[in-house]
Amino acid sequence: MNKNLVCLFAALASLACVLPASAQDVASIAAEPILIAPPQTPLAQTIKQGLSVAYYGAGKDTRAYSEGQKLYFFYGSRHFEPIWLDESADGQVTFSAAAQKILTLFQSAASEGLRPSDYLTPDLDVAAVGNDPIKMAALETAFSRATMRYASNIYTGRIVPSSISEDLDITPKKLDEASLLVQLATSEDPVKVLGALEPSHPEFLALKAALASFDQTEADLPVRINAGATLKPGMSDARVPVLRQRFELPPADGMLYDDSVVAAVKAFQQTRNLSVDGVMGPATLAALNGGAPLTKADIIANMERWRWMPRDMGSFNVLVNIPEYRLTINRNDKVEYSTRVVVGATKHQTPIFSDNIRHIVVNPYWNVPSSIIKAEIAPAVMRDPGYINAHDYDLLYNGNPVSPWSVDWAQVSATNFPFRVRQRPGASNALGEIKFLFPNKHDVYLHDTPSKSLFSRDTRAFSHGCVRVQNPMEFADALMVNEPNISRASLEAMFGNAERWVNPEHQIPVHIAYFTVRVAPDGTLQSFDDIYGHNARLIAALGLAPAAPVADIIAQADDGTISP
Repeated sequence: MNKNLVCLFAALASLACVLPASAQDVASIAAEPILIAPPQTPLAQTIKQGLSVAYYGAGKDTRAYSEGQKLYFFYGSRHFEPIWLDESADGQVTFSAAAQKILTLFQSAASEGLRPSDYLTPDLDVAAVGNDPIKMAALETAFSRATMRYASNIYTGRIVPSSISEDLDITPKKLDEASLLVQLATSEDPVKVLGALEPSHPEFLALKAALASFDQTEADLPVRINAGATLKPGMSDARVPVLRQRFELPPADGMLYDDSVVAAVKAFQQTRNLSVDGVMGPATLAALNGGAPLTKADIIANMERWRWMPRDMGSFNVLVNIPEYRLTINRNDKVEYSTRVVVGATKHQTPIFSDNIRHIVVNPYWNVPSSIIKAEIAPAVMRDPGYINAHDYDLLYNGNPVSPWSVDWAQVSATNFPFRVRQRPGASNALGEIKFLFPNKHDVYLHDTPSKSLFSRDTRAFSHGCVRVQNPMEFADALMVNEPNISRASLEAMFGNAERWVNPEHQIPVHIAYFTVRVAPDGTLQSFDDIYGHNARLIAALGLAPAAPVADIIAQADDGTISP
């Protein structure tokens, strides 16, 4: 059997069509007889002949036999009429009208951030077919394979997320190839069928448009502001005239960073969700210059990540974008609420995944993760048993509180620590007064924090993995807008020393994401630092550039407290 054809059978290996049965042994496939529709044209007869060679020539119980059988049944159900091939009056085999339209898609794949060469392979050489039935069948299945690869790439992406990092807990969406192939075979507009597979989120579409106009966008960028010392009100600096030009302020004598420039910088900081202090520090300077330098590879990588997102994110959802250090509540793709967040430090990265908020916990206990117990609490309590009470912790053995003073710590080590540790509700609790729970294997959630000062920083990667919310009660109020029996007031009325659980009637989708390029309120693209290196690794995996070393951002809370 032709080895090339055997390989190509994998393209339709998933086609478990419920079809009539054929002459070869099919008792193991269906209880009822399967009937194959006879070919009605010379080309169909040729396709049948080519498929028959592979099917009947394969050894029973082999993969080639199974794949050949499925392929034979699929085309047999349609009288062996090809989807992608036609035969002219003089007997020449050509691509069908549907195939020609899809070939145009392949040729313009770069506009989707894809590589045309992934689909326009040497296997699609119609001129090399001649009248050879094996080659005709191979060409037909090769085109199906290329089409399914293209469909999968625009629907769920080219790269498996977990190959970039184990912290990308994203299950690729499944494409029903059998159903799609039938749709394509019967549609008058296969391009429209394939186009419906790409994300429809406005931000994806904005990235796609930006990719198409990237060179022009680069030419139109405003003048860059040179790097230099942090610029504060009242200082003089050679960059001030450029800032005045940038903000379309009247020219002024000298280089004074005066009130008019400060006011313009504050207004700009407000639009970029920066600290509104009028100080032009590194974060404001980067934002003025468009954030981190933006490349086509960045746009393509972020388009890929949008393809990883759930097809249905929920009409009302929460999105946490880690590189942006920001949380939003969205309704029908429009932001209803936004606040700052603190995310995991590079050595305690916040994982990327989607779930549903199911519970709100007021006055929560903090059940300290075993990793923090081993690395931080166990050594501290073995040095000083008073550490437990000093930090409002409970030491638990088999679920029951025990006094740290009753333990023979000489018999305990950090690696052999038989206790659980939890922190009692209260003002010093690491979770603050409220947490928003979506039970998951990472033990990650959204929560309040007593370390409020960290939210004033523009770089906010400080936690052990959970996401701290700057204004948790405002967030709770906006989150519960669809819950008639839950409000900010009702939650605040529960404040105290006893843990209280509240279960909303509706679960709310929450997406912890990693986008280094977003669409700003004014429609421009805004880029953010690749704090975990996910973007650089994805760019390398896409074949767009080598992975550059990523320097850790070392962050430590001012007060040295341990927190999630």
